[in-house]
Amino acid sequence: MNLPLRKELRSPLRYADYSLGLVAIVLSAIGVALNYSSTWRVLEFNGQDPATYAKRQILFVVLGVLVMVAATFLDYRLYRDFANQAYLLVMLALVGVLFFGVERNGARAWYELPGLTFQIQPAEFAKVAVVVALAAFVANQEGHLRLVTLSNAYLMLAVPLGLIYLQPDLGTMLVFVAIGMGVLLVSGAQIKHIAVTTVIGIIVIVGVFNSDNLGGPALLRQTQEQRLTAFLDPEFDLQGASYNINQSQIAIGAGGIRGQGWLQGTQTNLNLVPEQETDFIFTALGEEFGFIGVSALLLLYAYLLARIWFITRSSNDLFGTFVCVGALSMLTFQIFQNIGMTMGIMPITGIPLPFLSHGGSSTVVAFGLIGLVINISARRHIA
Repeated sequence: MNLPLRKELRSPLRYADYSLGLVAIVLSAIGVALNYSSTWRVLEFNGQDPATYAKRQILFVVLGVLVMVAATFLDYRLYRDFANQAYLLVMLALVGVLFFGVERNGARAWYELPGLTFQIQPAEFAKVAVVVALAAFVANQEGHLRLVTLSNAYLMLAVPLGLIYLQPDLGTMLVFVAIGMGVLLVSGAQIKHIAVTTVIGIIVIVGVFNSDNLGGPALLRQTQEQRLTAFLDPEFDLQGASYNINQSQIAIGAGGIRGQGWLQGTQTNLNLVPEQETDFIFTALGEEFGFIGVSALLLLYAYLLARIWFITRSSNDLFGTFVCVGALSMLTFQIFQNIGMTMGIMPITGIPLPFLSHGGSSTVVAFGLIGLVINISARRHIA
């Protein structure tokens, strides 16, 4: 009597694509090594533990793996029932950070909890909440998104976009746009409806933020304008706005084919690349491991994204499909944008490189999404 039940309970996990978790862990191990190589020299010079950032990142990875495991075992279809509540909770956290958060690099986007050596960024957790909530909303329409319901989907995106703009964090806003566009484009919505609502949204944004004519707030902060100018003109302000791009390109170019070796990077050891352990972690890889190391990293990312796409295509329900699309859109955009900005083909934004950049919230969220996709892969053959 109990044997069939035990077999049924075990059977979904037999179909799970655990290679996704393995690749995520391998990428994180690379990230820990790069976190150490990009910070040890400065920390040692200042009389601190040279492994401080690496140890902290190991803690983040361990937490992320635990979240991934939990997300793998709990049937993902249960998340659909609590999608709206999770969405509202995270939106409240985004409101709260505007009043009670700490400011860093001109953005008030983090909670600092007593007794902790790291900060919590609610916008990162909002990515998961929006992926799940938007997937649940679109799945409820059963592939028939009309203009009115499409407008409601845009509203679900507009709330976090508005709150994150107030921090401000343009890079994270772009991630939400990528998530929304990815899910909506495969949701069954008509392209003309997406185009109409997008144009209306752009008109409203331009109208609200036309500061010169209407006295409203500026759409782009001065720093963001300078970064965009530096992207369009790399020779603009080489000691200021263009400094990051210039130094990151020098570091990547210095790696050559085989790289200078771990802990041997000139630009890295001299601390010439700002924020190298976070937004510019890719430059450490390029300088120390060269074209071969970069190619290996891109192959790992390509495998990860390809497997998520395969699971998306083979999912047996709309909710699982849209969750996978949301995760795929988020990871693809962040990888492309982060690597692109270090190479000068994309403007600078504060978007982390998944699994590699130093950061607790981003690491845990990335692992959590991988856990959800593994969960969906385990149950894609079960009605």
